[in-house]
Amino acid sequence: MSSDLYHIKQQFTLGRLGAYKALVKEALPDENSPDYHAALLYKARSFIALNEPVSALELIPEGSENVALKAVASLARYVAASGSEQAEAALEELRDLSVEIEGDDIEGDDKDKALVRVLAGTAFARAGEVEEALETLGTETEDLEAVAVIVQIYLSINRSDLAKKQFDRSKRWAEDDLLLQLIESTIGLATGKDNYANTASFYTEQLGNPSLTSPHLLTARGVTRILRGEIQEAKSDLEESLEQQKGDAEAEAAYVVAAGLGALKKSEAEELWTKLAAEHPSHPYVQDVLQKADLFTQSAAAFSVPPPASVSA
Repeated sequence: MSSDLYHIKQQFTLGRLGAYKALVKEALPDENSPDYHAALLYKARSFIALNEPVSALELIPEGSENVALKAVASLARYVAASGSEQAEAALEELRDLSVEIEGDDIEGDDKDKALVRVLAGTAFARAGEVEEALETLGTETEDLEAVAVIVQIYLSINRSDLAKKQFDRSKRWAEDDLLLQLIESTIGLATGKDNYANTASFYTEQLGNPSLTSPHLLTARGVTRILRGEIQEAKSDLEESLEQQKGDAEAEAAYVVAAGLGALKKSEAEELWTKLAAEHPSHPYVQDVLQKADLFTQSAAAFSVPPPASVSA
């Protein structure tokens, strides 16, 4: 692997921390370069992760028979689908490709085949087809990208024990690379192991990475610091994140939590909550708080408060 392609791979691995935006801005190598195919796949997948599936489709050469490029196009069509029929059609394309790669008469190498499984498994998981996703990815796989998706699936269904089992298994054969560290930190964030020490160290280390400057990374460390009870330190990270990317829903939500835990005065925390609920009504945190408020109101309505006892003279 060339140094340029290694850099692209690292950027893609750190994409969830904000590096996708930097990656899509980078020019692709010359079409005759041995790095071109892999770089094209990383860039197209970054566009999909940024919810820009049309841009991903525009990158993919028309008429390409390479199975990995076809899978990326299918995933992009799934993400872009405006209705259930279009979404199901894209899923069927990925199912067909998952079968096709079992044969020998295809265009693509072993890495391309592995990527088809990762992309198909990702789409199935997004569609709520958890069993199909896990079967496609293969829980005994030795492809680290597939393991990363499997871990995310297990964490999403509250099976951190199975997620940890996948990580422990992968340590026996995977190199100690950035993706393996990211998997470990993700599990740590979900389980709270050792007071989130590993996760906090990972984010702090990446903040010192000169190739990655991201407000999302500051937000991630801010959230970790909230979980560690380091409220003022979290406040500092989140304020810096919001300075770099104003209006970011994740950073604002985390800032509201920090404010409510004592980082700001009660009146300021309430004002921030009102602003978040108005500007990001569909955010999971806002939805969760509102649902709990409704549940409290319903529960309270089931009880009647007796009149105060009168005191006889």
